[in-house]
Amino acid sequence: MVALAAAIAVLAGLGAGIGIGIATGKAVEAIARQPEAAGDIRTSLILGCALAEATAVYGLVASILIIFLLK
Repeated sequence: MVALAAAIAVLAGLGAGIGIGIATGKAVEAIARQPEAAGDIRTSLILGCALAEATAVYGLVASILIIFLLK
């Protein structure tokens, strides 16, 4: 049961990976359409990716805590 709970917590990493991939694709499309706005787009992309990656780290920490503290 603990392994199942940890696996569900790790799904946060899967969601973050998909989100970062979609955001990167849209940012590349936006830069291709408006190259003069590349700096602003890149800044927003990096900020969004950092927040999404933080969510993945929270899921990892939660899964590690579930595995080691609920035995």
